[in-house]
Parts: sequence; C-alpha cells; structure tokens
Amino acid sequence: MATNTKLPNRVTIIGRGVPSNYEISIDGTIEEIETESREDETIVSGQVAEGVIETGVQRFRFSGQMANVHLVDWNGTPAPESPSTPILHIDYGVSDRNDHS
Repeated sequence: MATNTKLPNRVTIIGRGVPSNYEISIDGTIEEIETESREDETIVSGQVAEGVIETGVQRFRFSGQMANVHLVDWNGTPAPESPSTPILHIDYGVSDRNDHS
C-alpha cells in the first residue's frame, strides 16, 4: 500500500446497483487501494483508472490533482443526466488509516 506522503489523496466510487463504467484520470500517480465490488474489472495504467462497478465501493489513492472524470450508466447515459451512475467522492490530504473505514 502507498504511504500517505506519496499518494495523499483519495477517490471513492460507490455503485448504485446498475452496471456502470467509470474512467478517472489524474495528473500524478494513481493506484487501487480497496475494492468491495462484485466486479473486479479495474484497469490502472499510468495516470488513468477505469472499470465497471454495479454495487460496492472501489477506492484509489493518488498524487496531484483530478484531471478528468467520466461516469456512464449501462446504456451510456453520462452523469449527471443519469441517476444510476456511481457516486464519486474526492478527498485531498487524507491519512492512510481512513482507507478501510
């Protein structure tokens, strides 16, 4: 697991019971730290994380700033037009001990 000083920020994606796709890109480094979803089709490559979530939670640690977020539901309707897209929380400067809360 990354240390707080290397990856001080966290993004949390929460599924709403509908298969949805997400893509997040940052201008630093990103890594997956936790997944509680039934799907584990997450790809983390360079500065981008993408995957599918239906239920559960997926968390990532990152450095830098959030550059882009793209969320779409099962039929391609993007957030915020679709109430079924995942909920996204971005926290800057979060300690490691909060990763498993």
